[in-house]
Amino acid sequence: MKSIFTKLLLLGIAPIAIGQTIVSTTPENRKVILEEFTGINCVYCPQGHAIAEQIMENNPGNAFAINIHQGGFATPSSSQPDFRTPFGNAIASQIVSGNQIGYPIGTVNRHLFPPNMQMYGGTGMDRGQWLNASNQILAMPSYLNMAVEASIDIDTRELIVHVESYYTGDSPESTNLLNVALLQNNTLGPQAGGGAGNNYNHMRRLVHLVTGQWGEEITTTTEGTFVDKTYTYTIPEAYNDIPAILSDMEIVVFMTETHQEIISGNGAFPSLLGLEYQNDLELVSIEDISNKCSNEAISPIIEIKNNGEEPLTSATIHYSINSGEEQTFEWTGNLTSLHTATIELPEIDFNLEDNNLVSVSVTTTDENNSNNSMEKEFYRAENTDSNNLVLEINTDNNGAQTRWIIRNSEGQMQMQGNGYGNNQQYTIDVELLNSDCYSFTVLDTGGNGGASLTLKDENGNILLESDGDYDGGFTEAFSIGLLGVSDVSFNNVSIYPNPTTGIVNINSKEKITRISIYDLSGKQIQTIKESSKNSQIDLSQYGKGVYIIKIGNDKNIITKRVILK
Repeated sequence: MKSIFTKLLLLGIAPIAIGQTIVSTTPENRKVILEEFTGINCVYCPQGHAIAEQIMENNPGNAFAINIHQGGFATPSSSQPDFRTPFGNAIASQIVSGNQIGYPIGTVNRHLFPPNMQMYGGTGMDRGQWLNASNQILAMPSYLNMAVEASIDIDTRELIVHVESYYTGDSPESTNLLNVALLQNNTLGPQAGGGAGNNYNHMRRLVHLVTGQWGEEITTTTEGTFVDKTYTYTIPEAYNDIPAILSDMEIVVFMTETHQEIISGNGAFPSLLGLEYQNDLELVSIEDISNKCSNEAISPIIEIKNNGEEPLTSATIHYSINSGEEQTFEWTGNLTSLHTATIELPEIDFNLEDNNLVSVSVTTTDENNSNNSMEKEFYRAENTDSNNLVLEINTDNNGAQTRWIIRNSEGQMQMQGNGYGNNQQYTIDVELLNSDCYSFTVLDTGGNGGASLTLKDENGNILLESDGDYDGGFTEAFSIGLLGVSDVSFNNVSIYPNPTTGIVNINSKEKITRISIYDLSGKQIQTIKESSKNSQIDLSQYGKGVYIIKIGNDKNIITKRVILK
C-alpha cells in the first residue's frame, strides 16, 4: 500500500470552504459496520450471512458487512478454497475474552453492548443479537461522518480509494485509526449448511486491508477537522489462488477510536476505468433449450452484461422463434460495469419444427452494436412408436451418485433407478404403456457428472444419450407415438362424439392423409388412408376403453384420445 495524496486540514468549527467534495458536515447518526467471523465448514454460518444481508437490506447506505474467514471452521481441506487473510486472527483475538466461542460470531462497530448480549465476554455476539445491536448503533449520534469513492483501472489493476472524514464533534481519543477494507463478492465455493454444494455464493469476503492491520493514524480528532485521504493499491490476479475479479470488488471504510470502538464508516463499489465504451450492452448467452415434443410455449432465459463504464438501467429485448411474431420485453435494473444479469423472458408461442431457432436482440443507449444479437437452436424431441425401450448405463468411480427418473407429460413418475456400483455396465428394460411426451432426468449427487447412458427403442434408434459430462444432471424429452405439430392450423382438429359407442367423426381445416389407431399398450390396431378434411371411423369392433388416434397430413401428426363406451 502507498499513500500518494494525504492532506489534513484543521479548520476549527468553520464550515468547509475548499477541499471537501463528498462528505457531509451535518451531524449524522452512526453507520453500522458488522464484522462477521465465518468459515466454509461452519454449518450455521449461512444463517449469519442471511441475517447480515437482511440488516443491510433494511438500512441501505447505513449498514455494511465484512465477512472475515477465520478460525478452525475456515481452515480448508486439500480440495477447498482458502478464503482466509493475514488479518483475520488479530481482529478475532480482540473481540472475546476466551477461546471457546461458537461460529458465526460477529461484532457490530466493535462496540461493547450490555452483558446479556455479549455471550463471550467481549464485543463478539451470537448471530441472534446482530439485529438488535445494529438498531442501537443506528440510533446513536456520531461525532464523525465518512464518505468514500473508488475506481479500478482494468488494465493496470490499480485501485484508487478516496476517503473523506469530517468531525462534527470531538473524539475522546487524540488519535483515531482510518481503515480501508477491500472485499470481494460473488465467489462460488463450498459452504457447509449452504445447500448449494460447491456453488454457494460467498459475498463481502475480506481479501485485503489497504491501510494495514489496524489502519492509518489520524492525529487531529477535534470538531471541525476535515481529513482527505487518497490511497492506491494494485490488486493481484489472485488471493490464495482464488481469482480476484475486478468487477466483484467492494470497499468499506471505517474509523476506530482505538483497535476497538468503530465510530462510523461507509462503503462504495469502485467504478471501472479503461473500458472501451461508456455505454456497451452485450447479449452474452441464450440458455440451452431442451428438445420439445409439441407446440408448448417456452420462456427463453438470457444473460446480459454491461461492458461500459456507465451503469446500465434499462434495455429493450426483442425475441422470436422460427421467424414468428416478435415479442418485446422492457428490462429495468441497475447493472454496473462488467456485471451480468440473467433475465427470464415471458412465454412465447411457436410452431414446432424439426430444427427450431430462437432469435434475441437487445437495444439501449449503446456505442457498440456488434454484440447485441444472438440465436440459439433447439430441436424436436426424438420420437418412437415403440413402448419397449432399453436404457444402457455405464457408471464411473462413483456409481452410487447416479439417479434417473422418467416422468410423463403430467409430471408423474413412471420409472426410476439408483444404487449402482462403480465402473459397471447396466442394461435396463423400460416399458412405457401410453403415447405421451416423456422427460428423462439423470442426476449426479456429486455435482461433477457421472455415468454415461443411452436410451434406445427396441429397434436400436437412439432417443437420447450422454457421455456423462453433465455436472449435477440434465433433463431431456422424448416421445412415444407423438410427432408434435409444426403448423398451428393443423392443431385445430375436432373429434366427436367423445366418449363414443363406436362412430367417431374427425373434422380438420387441412386435408387428412392418414389415421392410425392404437390401444393403451401402444399397439397399432388399425391404419386408414385418407384424402379429405373430414373422416369417420368405427371403433365398435374393439373392446371398451381408451384409444389413441393419430391424425396426420403430409407434414404433421396430431394425437387425440378417445373413450369407447
